[in-house]
Amino acid sequence: MVTITLLILGMIILGSVRIVPEQSTRIVETFGRYSKTLHSGIHFIIPLVQRVAYTHTLKEKAVSISTQTAISKDNVTLSVDGVLYVQIIDPKAAAYGVEDPYYALSQLAQTTMRSEIGKMPLDKTFEERESLNHAIVKDINEAAKPWGIICLRYEIKDIHPPDKVIRAMEMQVEADRRKRAQILESEGVRQAIINEAEANKAKQVLESEASMVDKINRAKGDSDAIRQLADAKAYSVEVVRKAINQEGGENAVSLDVAQQYVKAFSHLAKTNNTMLLPTDISNPSAMVASAMSIYKKISESSKQGSK
Repeated sequence: MVTITLLILGMIILGSVRIVPEQSTRIVETFGRYSKTLHSGIHFIIPLVQRVAYTHTLKEKAVSISTQTAISKDNVTLSVDGVLYVQIIDPKAAAYGVEDPYYALSQLAQTTMRSEIGKMPLDKTFEERESLNHAIVKDINEAAKPWGIICLRYEIKDIHPPDKVIRAMEMQVEADRRKRAQILESEGVRQAIINEAEANKAKQVLESEASMVDKINRAKGDSDAIRQLADAKAYSVEVVRKAINQEGGENAVSLDVAQQYVKAFSHLAKTNNTMLLPTDISNPSAMVASAMSIYKKISESSKQGSK
């Protein structure tokens, strides 16, 4: 009898001990009513009076959302699936607010996803997937507040449009690529023509500038040559003038004129068959005297003019 009593007492003691693991909770009821929430650690309950009614984990949990159909704003039927990441933050509300919080949340995610996809056209569902995920999370959290569970994030795994739509999209993408290629090619041709025209323009400008610089340099060279020739001639005339004014200058001039006469006469009829001859070829002294007479007259008239 003592042994039976001790055995019953041991069973009662063991039945009153509850060990709760980390990141877990236990909902305890007393005669069917909520009593307390047990967190991680060792706890004691009253056997036959209290019982653990619900067990919840506080870890983040991934809930797979099965494939479902949704209709976009432009009336295209899509097959969409996703993953929902949730976490219980209020064990009591999760126990008494809804029968199965994870199932309720998955159903809410499906309806919310269909509603959000119906607000945008097909192209936007692919382009704005991240904004679509945020919108679904926001709507789920607003609806799941009484359930003590929060949606951390939602990820759309895949979006499957019908095969006809996929083929049409592929054709559209191919057409867009051809269009961009043609535009790029035409832009390249246009730019090549512009570059060639600009190169020809620059070439003509450079050639004209070079021609202008060449003409200026030639003109400057001719001007300098003429100036130097004039200076040399003026210098020679001045030297001759001074020499004539000296004693014996006229005889020197006569000798020079005679030498020039003989030299010029020796070149006659070498390059041309037509020639003009003086009346008295055999008398060079007469030619010299005539030239000197002309020189004296010009000299006297220049002196009178200077007076």
